[in-house]
Amino acid sequence: MQVQVVDTKGKSIGKLNLPDEIYAHNADRMLLAQAARVYLANRRQGNAKVKSRGEVRGSGKKIWRQKGTGRARHGDRYAPIFVGGGVAHGPRGNQHVKRKMSRAMKRKALFASLSLKVKTGKLLVVDGLEKLSPKTKVMSQAIEAITKGERENLAIILSQNADLVKRSARNLSGVSLLSATKLNAYEILDTQTILMMKDAAKTIEETFLTKRSIKQEASPPKPKREIKKKKAKTKPKIVTGKTKEKNK
Repeated sequence: MQVQVVDTKGKSIGKLNLPDEIYAHNADRMLLAQAARVYLANRRQGNAKVKSRGEVRGSGKKIWRQKGTGRARHGDRYAPIFVGGGVAHGPRGNQHVKRKMSRAMKRKALFASLSLKVKTGKLLVVDGLEKLSPKTKVMSQAIEAITKGERENLAIILSQNADLVKRSARNLSGVSLLSATKLNAYEILDTQTILMMKDAAKTIEETFLTKRSIKQEASPPKPKREIKKKKAKTKPKIVTGKTKEKNK
């Protein structure tokens, strides 16, 4: 698959061949929804906690007498039905919110999200960002020239040696920075436009498409344990006087 490459002024300077294994996947919406759900669930801390009736500090004095008031009988004022009392069946701070997803499914969801951006024309390959002076104003002008003024909800996929680009673009509003070696499907889908540095395309291919990375995802089978057979214990022969005579 060929994608146009633009410079920092937004002019087309050529084309770049991208591997079809990454950028020509069919978008599996069920897989993308699962990847987003797993990512958001793992971002939760799950430490919300409320106090129960026994944890609220205060006097245990009976609020009114048992009989003769016409009201229901109660003990202290920290029952769940009173304002300021404990909470019944509330979160306890030990909620299990973590979700799991295999590496192969994560990689497939990432490829599907990148392919969706390429099909809709929302992924642009940019050459020359690392050559700009590390100033926020210069980077802002370059992004506006590339995107033609549409800078809202934009992400830049950085290559490995892009410290100057990171320094000059990290304070821009509406711009998020993504590392080429730590991409995920949710961050790709959550942005409207993606600017990918030219060197980052090779980094993505080396990180997610090499045979070594694919082999690491498939866990090797566990070696079978060799079960040693126990030798049958032989009972010692008891020699009696009759057997001795027979042997003689």
